[in-house]
Amino acid sequence: MKLHRNEPAPQNLAPAIAHLQGKRKLEGVEGVKLFRACCRLLSFLFAGVRVKFLKLAFATVFVCLAPVLWAQSSSPAKPLTIEAIFAPGGLGGRGPENVEWSPDGTKLSFVQRDDEGEHGELWYVDAATGEKKVLLSAAKLASLAPDYDKVKNEREKERLTRYHVAAYLWAPDSKHLIFDSQGQLWIFDLATGTATQFTSASDPSGDPKFSPDGGSVSYIRKHNLYVRPVSGKDERQLTKDSGDNLFNGDIDWVYAEELDVRSNYFWSPDSKQLVFLHMDETKVPTYPIANLIPTHPTVDNEKYPKVGDSNPVVKLGIADADKGKIRWISLTNDEEAYIPRFGWVREGVVWAEVLNRNQDKLDLYFVDAKSGKSAKVLSETSPEAWINVNNDFKILKSGDRFLWSSWRDGHTHLYLYSFDKQNPLGAEAKMERQLTQGDFEVLGVEGVDEAAGTVFFSSNKDDPRQRHVFSIKVDGSDLRQLTNDEGLSFGKFSDDGKHYEKTFMSPTAALRSEVCAVGGACFPVWKARDEIAEYGLRAPKFLEFKAEDGTTLYGRLLLPPNAPENGKIPLIVNIYGGPAAQMVLKEPTNPFDEILARQDFAIFAVDNRGTPGRERKFQATIRHEFGAIELKDQLSALDQLLAAYPQLDKDRVAIWGWSNGGSMTLYAMTHSERFRAGVAVAPVTDQINYDTIYTERYMGQLKDDPKGYAESDVTASAANLHGALLMAHGTGDDNVHFQNSMQMIDALIKARKQFRLMIYPNKTHSISGPDARTHLFHMIEDHFERELK
Repeated sequence: MKLHRNEPAPQNLAPAIAHLQGKRKLEGVEGVKLFRACCRLLSFLFAGVRVKFLKLAFATVFVCLAPVLWAQSSSPAKPLTIEAIFAPGGLGGRGPENVEWSPDGTKLSFVQRDDEGEHGELWYVDAATGEKKVLLSAAKLASLAPDYDKVKNEREKERLTRYHVAAYLWAPDSKHLIFDSQGQLWIFDLATGTATQFTSASDPSGDPKFSPDGGSVSYIRKHNLYVRPVSGKDERQLTKDSGDNLFNGDIDWVYAEELDVRSNYFWSPDSKQLVFLHMDETKVPTYPIANLIPTHPTVDNEKYPKVGDSNPVVKLGIADADKGKIRWISLTNDEEAYIPRFGWVREGVVWAEVLNRNQDKLDLYFVDAKSGKSAKVLSETSPEAWINVNNDFKILKSGDRFLWSSWRDGHTHLYLYSFDKQNPLGAEAKMERQLTQGDFEVLGVEGVDEAAGTVFFSSNKDDPRQRHVFSIKVDGSDLRQLTNDEGLSFGKFSDDGKHYEKTFMSPTAALRSEVCAVGGACFPVWKARDEIAEYGLRAPKFLEFKAEDGTTLYGRLLLPPNAPENGKIPLIVNIYGGPAAQMVLKEPTNPFDEILARQDFAIFAVDNRGTPGRERKFQATIRHEFGAIELKDQLSALDQLLAAYPQLDKDRVAIWGWSNGGSMTLYAMTHSERFRAGVAVAPVTDQINYDTIYTERYMGQLKDDPKGYAESDVTASAANLHGALLMAHGTGDDNVHFQNSMQMIDALIKARKQFRLMIYPNKTHSISGPDARTHLFHMIEDHFERELK
């Protein structure tokens, strides 16, 4: 439309300009209307009447067009949808898998697949030059290391991915690889580019290892330990138990899940013996996992010790690699004790950690491999908390010192111990010094440079919401921070400690990985697609609150990008709340949070007392109870948040979480009236349904605290449910059994409480796969839309 000179200026332009000046971004219908209004004003001003209008004209050009152009240039390039989040590769693309250092420290190898997993290659990066080359072509890798996502069995796929089962392993000479191709082992020669099948038995073989001299390969088959020369001749079966109850070097579910055990046997440095863990599962009860899809359903009976049940009875054995002779080691008469870690001090001497069932006492033993005699050389106790099992124990190459971590001073720190090299069993180990100290947590030993006398470790020093890589000398001097960018940095070190793979992410930076020389240059390995820019993911506001005892609690808040001018904003609390995970970290925003925020919800999370990454007092507050203190902290932080952000609607607050977060959702909705709606995914509803090791670590044993267990049972509080509840669970969940939701369903029906339910057939704890995930998250979104608006 054209304006005539004598036509009056549009009356609505003054408020339009004022509105534009106070608004950075124009979107949707509002943006179109204001832009059209600007165009009308520009047409009027440039109609050629007076010079004095020129200044106003140019000002109007800037005010009107700048926000529009800004909006066009900064708008996400791709639409953010639930389908996009859970499509193969996700928003950022499929990153490197099976990242390993060659034993000589010169190469970082990794599998790189396309998003669909149809095309993958084994690459390496030269640590010295950063040069990238293909080790195995896609054609060869497809047969030697098939994509895990192609595994049909949901539980097997979860085992491979959840426990990071290696697809390949380097030989000690850094010139050969061994591949586990769906239970058959292949040896690949890098020089010739040829693969030779190493096993061909009808039963699968797994957990392969080269002997230190590279002459033999060991592996597990049907819970027994085997050894075979690299030549492929004369396979030897070292242990000969039968049935499904006796494990030799193999790992059961509870040790893998709750003690982070990834292997239960190890070669001696001289390649002559193997030390292994024998597990007797006879008294461990089974849990039936049914597949109800076939016409004739099938049942898989899983060995799973619930609270108060018998654990596997364990003992160490030492096998001669040549003759197969077994020597059994007696460490303790306590049949309920755990042996979570063990290995070799040197040839002829074994070390082992023994943890009592209460998990408040950990003993370190040295064992003479020839006689079987053992001696306790160190004892760690934590009577008012628990012992965190980790991988920080390291024997230094000097042969008379080791690293040890403990939170005995209230924080997890590193210590240096010494012992008699000639007579390791002769006396207790001596603490030489505490290597790290201060108000922070050492999160793990990552590597050691023996030549330089340097220990590398990860820590949250200065900010529990961040992760960084540090180094310190074994004499306790020269503490250095190797990574500095605000966010989460992780280091995977070569055996010699000279190089490391650095991965980094933050609220403003997508995941990237590099190969770095310690104190030197870094070379790029992989960088995710810039999901932050492409999809417009925004960093949350990082906040601090106070618990009732004055403890600082860390939280985060994501507000809608265009909050409504009239009316208050409904709030969704995303909770985990348990001792296994932090919610508030300086990492990229969860894209589902952004989706909900664009639907005009605010998303909030806070780490209550009892969550990890903080001092012993903070974590151990929840000892002997689950739920009460966590909820108290959540509600206290919520009150402080609502006071600080009056635009949030206190009458429209929801809560949701997964696993322990699902448990806390149910606890919150049955122990308070603050939540209008909630979603509980795969929740533990009664703590006695969960496994021994995890639950008793924090709750103690059932026989010692029946009251604490009863108070944590949310099924007993079903009649107090307040708010609209949606529950979701996979029937194939071998971690938090579907039984938990069944019991809650029964209790809610008996209490005459209405709720919604979604069951995912045969899905495990992660409810994985694009179809299931997309379905579930649309249900969650729809639930909040329906109940909060």
